[in-house]
Amino acid sequence: MPRFLIAGFQHETNTFAPSLADWPAFTRGDSFPAYMRGAQMVDTLAGTNIPVAGFIAAARQRGWQVLPSAWAGAIPSSYVTEDAFERIAGAIVEDVQAARHGGGLDGIYLDLHGAAVAQHALDSEGELLARLRALVGPGVPIVASLDLHANVTERMLREADALVAYRTYPHVDMAATGELAAELMARRLHAGRREPMAWRRLPFLIPLNAQSTWMQPAKALYDELLALDREHGTLLSFCMGFPASDFDECAPMVWGHGEAAERAVQALYERVAEPTQWRPDYLDARDAVARAMALAEGATKPVVVADTQDNPGAGGDSNTTGMLHALLQQGAGRRFPGQVALGLMYDPAAGRASHEAGIGAEIELALGSAVPTFTGQPSDAPVRGRFKVLALSDGRCTLTGPMMTGVSVQLGPSACLEIDGIRVAVVGGKKQLLDRELLRMVGVHTEQMHIVVVKSSNHFRADFTPHASHVLVAKAAGPMAADPADLPWTRLPARIRRRP
Repeated sequence: MPRFLIAGFQHETNTFAPSLADWPAFTRGDSFPAYMRGAQMVDTLAGTNIPVAGFIAAARQRGWQVLPSAWAGAIPSSYVTEDAFERIAGAIVEDVQAARHGGGLDGIYLDLHGAAVAQHALDSEGELLARLRALVGPGVPIVASLDLHANVTERMLREADALVAYRTYPHVDMAATGELAAELMARRLHAGRREPMAWRRLPFLIPLNAQSTWMQPAKALYDELLALDREHGTLLSFCMGFPASDFDECAPMVWGHGEAAERAVQALYERVAEPTQWRPDYLDARDAVARAMALAEGATKPVVVADTQDNPGAGGDSNTTGMLHALLQQGAGRRFPGQVALGLMYDPAAGRASHEAGIGAEIELALGSAVPTFTGQPSDAPVRGRFKVLALSDGRCTLTGPMMTGVSVQLGPSACLEIDGIRVAVVGGKKQLLDRELLRMVGVHTEQMHIVVVKSSNHFRADFTPHASHVLVAKAAGPMAADPADLPWTRLPARIRRRP
């Protein structure tokens, strides 16, 4: 029975963001499952929509034995600390050494993000792959799955036998990508060598809000990727990249594996590299609220507004108040009493105060935070006022939407607070609002709302868009620049343009 060590390291690093990813960020279990090692990985993650779960399922079908090592994930933020990276990498290296001396290894599978930047290793995944390659030599296959937002480096392509990335954003195909990694592993074993591989890097950054595969051009381009795979027998990937990691290989990448990889990669590159198709539209906070209120008047489903520059899935802390100020200033809650919601607002102190006061109580709060932004100026001031406690929760929630189905999160003392007719979902842990269950947890039901503001860029679309009348994207002051050209880059080379 072939033996494969499996491990995972998931972090998307916004080097311009205010908060580091330290070791506790990987052990809290708020946005990602808490750090685990050994058999617990299989017991906890099998059956969820996470890449390693897809690989486990495929391995079982193929009669492979999996040797679980460590799996670690933390919500996007600034740099991964040296301590956190070395703990995670050290555990995986230790387990590979033990497996080699305890029966041998036929291969290694890694569930990686691909856009991690550690304080001492800017190409973190490349560094991890290189350490493992040095251990096992050229004869043991190493295959990894990647997030669609990976900033794929030449070192990653060189050290791994094969890489494959998600084809959807929101990422509803994470487990399916783990299955593709198992297919690449099987192809590598059957061939007895690496398959031919080709790659092309795009010369510009793509804004996150232009990347959704629920919209054009990405939807058609990924359909074309699949068609090219069918035509050429390749396994292609197109990573649109994470445009907020300040190092010299931050840029989109097309690559593929197979005998016809060169032709297929070139054909896909010619389609995706046309720059003008990647330019999104935004509204400022005030205009977004005014537009949402107008649209909500005659709508039978809620208008959903993305507070994209405070997306905790891209390095924000989910605590800025620009959109809440705009809703209050324009009387959205008075126009639609109890039918306007905003979430998730990360404010542990407000969560604790709500639990101490109890349901029905009214409490004086300064909700949210003024945080440093990429402009050098702080975001909007906290919202000070009297809030009514409508609902309480311990913050434990199992997601049911199509993106992270079956994954459980722990967000600490949470509450629904109301001010001037606006309901705010307050949580004690950071989590992107990508699943309606996160609102139901505190008694907010989107189908009863006229306007819902979500701290997200695109992941919310999978669970919210089918139940929305309209979707708008707002730029309120926050730490994640919707336009990459607004960021103060220091390491990105001049050959990579800051916008399409």
